[in-house]
Amino acid sequence: MPLTDLAATERLARAVAEELRAGDLVTLSGDLGAGKTTFARALIRTLAGDAELEVPSPTFTLMQVYDGTRNTIVHADFYRLHSAQELYELGWEEMTENAITLVEWPEHAEDALKADRLDIRFELAPGAPEARIAFLTGSGAFAGRLDRLRAFQTIVEKSGWADATRLPMQGDASVIRSYERLWKPTGETALLMISPPRPVGPPVRRGKPYTTVAKLAETVHAFVAMDKALRALGLSAPEIFGEDLDAGLLILEDLGNEPVTNADGPIPERYAEAVRVLASLHSTTLPQVLPVADGIDHAIPPYDQEALLIEVELLADWYVPHIMGNQLSGSARAEFVNLWTETLQEILNGPTTWVLRDYHSPNLIWMPKREGLKRVGLIDFQDAVLGSPAYDVASLLQDARITVAPDLELKLIGLYARERRAADAAFDVAAFARAYAIMGAQRATKILGIFARLDRRDGKPQYLKHLPRIETYLCRNLAHPALASLKAWYANYLPRLVPDETQHSA
Repeated sequence: MPLTDLAATERLARAVAEELRAGDLVTLSGDLGAGKTTFARALIRTLAGDAELEVPSPTFTLMQVYDGTRNTIVHADFYRLHSAQELYELGWEEMTENAITLVEWPEHAEDALKADRLDIRFELAPGAPEARIAFLTGSGAFAGRLDRLRAFQTIVEKSGWADATRLPMQGDASVIRSYERLWKPTGETALLMISPPRPVGPPVRRGKPYTTVAKLAETVHAFVAMDKALRALGLSAPEIFGEDLDAGLLILEDLGNEPVTNADGPIPERYAEAVRVLASLHSTTLPQVLPVADGIDHAIPPYDQEALLIEVELLADWYVPHIMGNQLSGSARAEFVNLWTETLQEILNGPTTWVLRDYHSPNLIWMPKREGLKRVGLIDFQDAVLGSPAYDVASLLQDARITVAPDLELKLIGLYARERRAADAAFDVAAFARAYAIMGAQRATKILGIFARLDRRDGKPQYLKHLPRIETYLCRNLAHPALASLKAWYANYLPRLVPDETQHSA
């Protein structure tokens, strides 16, 4: 990277600082006067959140330690070292384990440094006295991160967000996707979506990984296609300000953070408008192949039997061991799959539309300054499939994270049915009610498994608090006659999910 002056070196330091996390190592090399000190000072001040922080050279002290806004910062200079042993005697490993570590003259104790790191070498550049050239090299796990950093720098410069500060945001349930808020000095904000291509997992079904079978988005292309399509329909999906499809980086319009819920639960008027969004969408003839960019299309995958079944089997894989401490027998599992196969046939033979798949309160943003349906901001729709219109309605009205009372649920189902009937007099309310119960049960079954998996596999126990709510929704759905056979299975093998049956047996 060419650095035309000291300000350019400082901008590079700020960009690198925003990429760094606990445990990261940055090594600086180059001749005396090449720019290491300027870079190090700017980096540490950014990490510490103090533009006036005194940052002396650690040449004689070997190490200087600072309190950062997120992590401890260790600034080291190995110029006077003769061997790595001197570092070990100073407690180097313990001091740097959870810190962001910056090392000048790393070649003097190379053995003490881990392989995963970012190396920046500075050289003088001809022309201006302050001009430098920085050579950035990512080693180990840092290689991919450096690629994303380079892609990020490119898209922010192209889209006019180069002067923005990056602030991490609370993540969702995804293990590969993350978000940051970008703040311009003027106060304008945008969201940075970091969604690299999904790594291929182990085969679980006919040589295919779970994500492929379940029809989960494997690249950011799906989000871009759905985003553009929803906006074309006049709905409030975020505008895309900048994109790098290969790196999986998007700069998105910040729709705000006003929820459709409050401390008492769903706000009925806002939920009603979210129901109208679905009714409008489901009353529209929608394409199945969407443009992403010039020469690139995205075919919305079908929510087929294979996908629906592998999702309900998450209950057997994760929820049952969580609750019972053991696996189902082979015969019990086979009966479970056979009953779901039979029950889902009605759904597979029914009407299809875009299923946004995560249409619930965390992904709906209230935008009071807009009008009509545009007041409902939409995010997190990259896993959209072609499936039953009932799925997203159940996703909203049986919200996994906030309790929707039965009377409000029934009232809003009625609103949806009236809106659909107004657009199409042939809309079959009874068939929709059956599909709603089946899709609600399928989704609740799946989420019980997902939330147990988030705890056990991904170390996110906070999702377990939602299990009782989802169990209640499942029980509510199983009361529908269309699910009588499945209800008997749940009552037999997981009686806690069908308390009425338990009481009857007693």
